[in-house]
Parts: sequence; C-alpha cells; structure tokens
Amino acid sequence: MRPKPDPVQEGQESVWDYPRPAIAEPSSSRIMIEHRGIVVANTQSSIRTLETSHPPSYYMPPHDLMPGVLRRAEGSSFCEWKGAAVYWDVIVGDVLLPRVGWSYPNPSETFAMLRDHVAFYAAPFDRCSVDGETVIPQPGEFYGGWITSKLAGPFKGIAGSRGW
Repeated sequence: MRPKPDPVQEGQESVWDYPRPAIAEPSSSRIMIEHRGIVVANTQSSIRTLETSHPPSYYMPPHDLMPGVLRRAEGSSFCEWKGAAVYWDVIVGDVLLPRVGWSYPNPSETFAMLRDHVAFYAAPFDRCSVDGETVIPQPGEFYGGWITSKLAGPFKGIAGSRGW
C-alpha cells in the first residue's frame, strides 16, 4: 500500500517523486560529519542516491574523509541495484563506531560513480549536516538516509512502512 505523500512546501522536494529503481547523482551540497569535536568528513563532492520514499544517502570520496578514520568491518550485504556492499568502522581518537559506513567496491554499471565512495549512517555521530543543517537520521535499523527540512515525506522506515 502506497501512503499519501506529505504536502510539498516551497523549496522542498518530495521523496515520492524520487525514482524506483534508485539512481545516483553528483551533489555539490556541503556534507559534514562531526564527532567528538573532530570533522570526520567534509565535502562538496558527494554523490547522493535517490529512491522512492527514501531520503538521500550521501557517498563521500575518500580524500574528503579525515585520514585514518576508516577501518574495514566484517560483514557485507547486497543491494538489488548497487551490488555487494562492504562495511566500515570509524575510529575517532579512542572511540570506535562499529559498522557506521558502507561502500560498494564493485558497484553495478548503473552505480559505477559510487566506486571508492563511502556513505555513513547519521545516528552514531554527534552531528551530520547538509549545507549547515543538522540532519535527522532516516528511521529504521537498516536505512541510511539523511532527512533535512528540504524534504517532504513520509519516509520509509517509519512504523508500518515495511510494505512500501
């Protein structure tokens, strides 16, 4: 059952206008991740993925991550569109944030631009932002979208959205 999309306010885009299957596109928005007073990531060269009912996930190039923060984590998953994902721990000083990032080392041809880019769940960090606005993590255990005031939902991951 498809839910009723929220009204779109001026300056917003509806996640219900995003395509299915998903797509990836370059983004020039300033994407930042901060934790324990340290800037873990800072880029204006991200790639955002867009999929119906999901807020965007932002994939960052490794040169815009603080050196030494990533450590390969165990486990993998598979996306029907992007391919096989691997996971990353983030280490900030003496703090370990396990499996908070993921990437696609050999993405499908359609998502080739994601190669060597890493996306992160927003919830484990002190602050994640898009163009200076602190994001709200997409609800649900598995989803990695970043919600800002420029998006109209409702968003996949809320209670009752399993069948969307």
